[in-house]
Amino acid sequence: MVATPPRTASRLRRALDGLYATGGGIAALCVLGILVLMILASVGRPLGWRVAWVNDVVAWLCAAAAFLGMAYSFRNGDFVRVTLLLETLPPRTRRGFEIGALLIATVSIGYLGYWAARFTYDSWRFNDIAGNMVPIPIWIPQMGFVLGTALLVIAVCDECIAVLRGAKPSYVARVEERHARGDFSEEL
Repeated sequence: MVATPPRTASRLRRALDGLYATGGGIAALCVLGILVLMILASVGRPLGWRVAWVNDVVAWLCAAAAFLGMAYSFRNGDFVRVTLLLETLPPRTRRGFEIGALLIATVSIGYLGYWAARFTYDSWRFNDIAGNMVPIPIWIPQMGFVLGTALLVIAVCDECIAVLRGAKPSYVARVEERHARGDFSEEL
């Protein structure tokens, strides 16, 4: 097996981490968009503005924010994980369970990603239009789901490969780093 030169590996690591951070940043912008639209609707209703369309856009932004932020959340240990069993296992057995869980997640999320992309492609191909207040091609808001799922597939594959190579899962390392700083906020 040919070893990857450290310089190339670190460039790839920075690129992947940047990709996950970009997804998280876009998810944050979606949440900001929701805030702005909800304030606009709250101010606009008493003034007689037509704001019924806001509900459609907010729903699409909610879905985009949820999916686009998943890879970043996963890598940083912010996903809900049930570790009750894992914490009682010896390190070697725990590693085997982590690998098994990551392999199952890779296949499952890959399957979800495939069908999300296929469904969105069909929406584009048949020129499906949103039937609510905002008549736009439905594949446009569906792309948040597709891109977010693709990012998560990449993140889980990335994590699986790292753990197979003997690294500690990043989500475990990030939680340990927070605990070392005395930050137990995610356990509230």
